[in-house]
Amino acid sequence: MIEAILYGFGAGILLCLTFGTVFFSLLQNSVDNGYRAGIKIALGVVVCDAIFVVCALFGTSFLPQIEGFEVYLTVFGAILLFAMGLSNLFRGTPRLAYPKTRFGNFLYYFTTGFVLNAINPINFITWVTLAAYLGKSLHYTFQERYVFMMASLLGIFVTESGLAVFAHKLKRFFTPRVVTIFNKTTGIVFIFIALQLAWTRLSGPVMQFLTQ
Repeated sequence: MIEAILYGFGAGILLCLTFGTVFFSLLQNSVDNGYRAGIKIALGVVVCDAIFVVCALFGTSFLPQIEGFEVYLTVFGAILLFAMGLSNLFRGTPRLAYPKTRFGNFLYYFTTGFVLNAINPINFITWVTLAAYLGKSLHYTFQERYVFMMASLLGIFVTESGLAVFAHKLKRFFTPRVVTIFNKTTGIVFIFIALQLAWTRLSGPVMQFLTQ
């Protein structure tokens, strides 16, 4: 059981160290609005991952079947990322003084983390694959798999919260010019991912609709 906890916590740390939309959004909000904003985003990510974990461990048969749900989620995610990208590209010079948060509420940051994590299909596939690997290759019992997953979620939250605090502590090195460049780079990344998401996930359904 100790092995499952240690390996799970380590896996959670590794899952965080990717340069995806959550990573950039967490760093940007931590610099702009303080580490608490980043921690709220991290909490949204963990809750979303917890839902993925439940589906990976127990299956998805208990979830309601909504026709076209994946397409709707993809469209929403692509629009959200594209809007965030444009906002970052065309925003003015940022203020580096610690504000009382511009949007200032828990729901905004929590939802940001939840949605950015949910729209990436790789996240769900990763948890399902990991659950299958633990059972079939490592021969973990259900209890050991459960403990592993819970430790992974803890590792994700601790790591992302640490990144938020780290980014906020280093914000004195982020001059207005540096932050402007960072924001524009983040905006380009968001737009690129939005276009890639729309192309890879929506081109098939659109072509199928047009050929009907």
